[in-house]
Amino acid sequence: MEQHAVMRPNSTETLHPRNLHRGRYDFTALVAASPELKPYIQPTPAGLDSIDFSVAAAVLALNQALLRYHYKVQHWGIPAGYLCPPIPGRADYIHHLADLLARSHGGEIPRGRKVLVLDVGTGANCIYPIIGSQVYGWKFIASEIDPVSVRAARTIVEVNLGLKSLITVKRQQDPKAVFEGILPRDGRVELTLCNPPFHGSQAEAEQGARRKIKNLKRGSAQQSAPLNFGGQAGELACAGGELGFITRMIRESVSHAEQVGWFSSLVSKSANLKPLQYELADRGAREVEIIEMRQGQKTSRLIAWRF
Repeated sequence: MEQHAVMRPNSTETLHPRNLHRGRYDFTALVAASPELKPYIQPTPAGLDSIDFSVAAAVLALNQALLRYHYKVQHWGIPAGYLCPPIPGRADYIHHLADLLARSHGGEIPRGRKVLVLDVGTGANCIYPIIGSQVYGWKFIASEIDPVSVRAARTIVEVNLGLKSLITVKRQQDPKAVFEGILPRDGRVELTLCNPPFHGSQAEAEQGARRKIKNLKRGSAQQSAPLNFGGQAGELACAGGELGFITRMIRESVSHAEQVGWFSSLVSKSANLKPLQYELADRGAREVEIIEMRQGQKTSRLIAWRF
């Protein structure tokens, strides 16, 4: 098995070079695109515009403005209490996957609707398909177990003309399955992506959320602060936590090796990388990539494999 690790340099501009969110947010442009953001803007101690990232409504308004301004998505919302994702970090995952695909296409990033991508567990926000479809023109299958999330994601797709022909939201009927029942019987999926549940239980997830809010309130409101507010049990926790979920994904991926180019997942806990690499070796993966991503002080990784 061939394995590679790609580490990004530790600098103030740690986002991917193609990420539209490098540098400070242009709040003047964002408010022009989405006036609903204006009431939440407040000065930092340095006198710069920002928002209070510990206020869920402010984060939601910022996301709506970012999606309107950068991705031409005019209508986006999530049910109360559901995950409101950090768009810059989500965009980084998409851009790194685009680089991975380029390696299999003569160094050029494949663009357009001929590229089919599966987002495992798209959530109510449908954020990865939105970014990938609008930046690269890829087509997406967005899978999800939770019926409320399915309805919310479908609504986002249906009310935005730029998404309707590029994103299909599918309900995963089997809570134990990842790819079975979702991957198309005919045709090839170029890659799969996933932001797996991080915690092993809902109680652990709630404890982590309280700690995050406490840290945000203690620190200054910076763009690089880790954004991750709200979230239902299935979005934040599952039996075995992140390691258990990705391990199950790896084992199921063996049966679908001929249908998929690259499988991938985010890995939040660095300690999970070694057992995942051992699992992939045991399952016969011929190539594994580990790519480190940083957003300010937050570090995450993606692991990708193919057979």
